[in-house]
Amino acid sequence: MFKNRFLYVFLHIIMWIGYTALPLLNAFQNDSSKTRVNPYTNTTYWMYVSISSIVLFYINSAVLFPKIYKKQPIKYFLSLIATILVLLWGRYFVRTIFVGNDINKSLFYVNAFIQYLYVFGISASYCFFSDYQRQQEIQRENENERLKSELSFLRSQISPHFMFNLMNSLVSLNRKKSNLVEPVLLKMADLLRYMLYEKDDKRISLENEIKYLSNYIDLQKVRFGEYVNIDFVVKSTDSSKSIEPMLLIPFVENAFKHGIGMIEDPFIKVELETTDDELRFKVSNKFSADKKETKDGASGIGLNNVKRRLELLYPNQYVLNVSESENIYITDLKLNFK
Repeated sequence: MFKNRFLYVFLHIIMWIGYTALPLLNAFQNDSSKTRVNPYTNTTYWMYVSISSIVLFYINSAVLFPKIYKKQPIKYFLSLIATILVLLWGRYFVRTIFVGNDINKSLFYVNAFIQYLYVFGISASYCFFSDYQRQQEIQRENENERLKSELSFLRSQISPHFMFNLMNSLVSLNRKKSNLVEPVLLKMADLLRYMLYEKDDKRISLENEIKYLSNYIDLQKVRFGEYVNIDFVVKSTDSSKSIEPMLLIPFVENAFKHGIGMIEDPFIKVELETTDDELRFKVSNKFSADKKETKDGASGIGLNNVKRRLELLYPNQYVLNVSESENIYITDLKLNFK
């Protein structure tokens, strides 16, 4: 129940010191003029009562409840009754031998049974609460594993369309014997390296994410040339900040996917800025309201993907606004680093 083992042991010690001290305090507070001897003033009897209560507590919590209760409840209660009966007999034996037999036998057994029943009640409550805590911990671990699997799947959904298109551009450049082939291949290698080796990290530096975006946009500039006006603006940034890898690229991919084609004077503008505790990322692109797109099976995955990742990784830490105005499509993300 407690992750800190020493705290667990310490709390149990304190509990038993308090429990076993109560009869002694009551014994010393009794009127000394009373002729009947308080049995708890006898060290042997007091030790037996204390130890038997501790034994009952841990036999139930460590053996009977976890190993028998859920599988064979009837056997559990029979074993519990047998344990209490043995402890009662031993208690009566110690009482008569070391204190005296001037007792009401029936009343003695009733009082002792109620005391052991009280200890059992505490032990049972402890068992149920501990079991509930364990179930909650297992549930949290299962949920964490599920979320990790979902995140891994979301990260693996990076669209390959850009790479295929880029390869076609490389073929075209190679046929022209262009001197751009080598630098394009190097940038492409950086992109692949990032996608393969860094996307599984929990967080990466914002500087690396910006470098990835820059390489991606540079390659798109090679691909489209002067056909598309592409602008990437990076304002003040803090390189010490970290971010989920490949979180921003879907917004840019979406802009290139829907902001080119049969559009007059297409443009794409990407703006990134950070403050002490916030990242602002804005992507704008022109689109044609009259153009009806034929969507493939992967259409829409990018933005849905990133929205889900934001929900999982930055709950209550982001604001995402998507708007359309005068044939301009804008995605505006504000992300709190704290």
